[in-house]
Amino acid sequence: MPQLDPSFWPTQIFWLFVTFIPLYVILRRAVLPRITAVLESRQRHIDSDLERAASLKEEAGAVLAEYEKTLAEARERAAAAIKETSDAMAAEAAKRQQAFAQELAEKVKAAEARIAAAREQALGQIATVAVEAAATATEKLIGLQVREEQVRQVVDEVMGGRG
Repeated sequence: MPQLDPSFWPTQIFWLFVTFIPLYVILRRAVLPRITAVLESRQRHIDSDLERAASLKEEAGAVLAEYEKTLAEARERAAAAIKETSDAMAAEAAKRQQAFAQELAEKVKAAEARIAAAREQALGQIATVAVEAAATATEKLIGLQVREEQVRQVVDEVMGGRG
């Protein structure tokens, strides 16, 4: 093998330098700056994306906080509206209940007055019937005609003693 023969080494070293040095210079001056520029561009792009993601995350956090604040305010307004409506309905119910109780009390008083009037009328009719019955019974049983005023006085005394 000629590579291992020391007599060929000087020519091999010469051709090594002849090919390696221009290749190195081409790589160093043309390819390496392009690779470096691409890597730096990628890094700038990545850093830009990370900064943008961080700012979007902060913005999303702010939007979320605003949303939660708005939602809490809406819940508070809804609760206040519900409480206000509930209070208004309770007040209206109490007002109607009071009006109903008052109307019912008036109807009870009117009914009691009608009952008392009917009772007085019935008692008055009973007294008239009792006077007529007593006068008729006295006349038939004893054969005596009594004046209506006397019979009424006796009936009133008897009914007054029981009533």
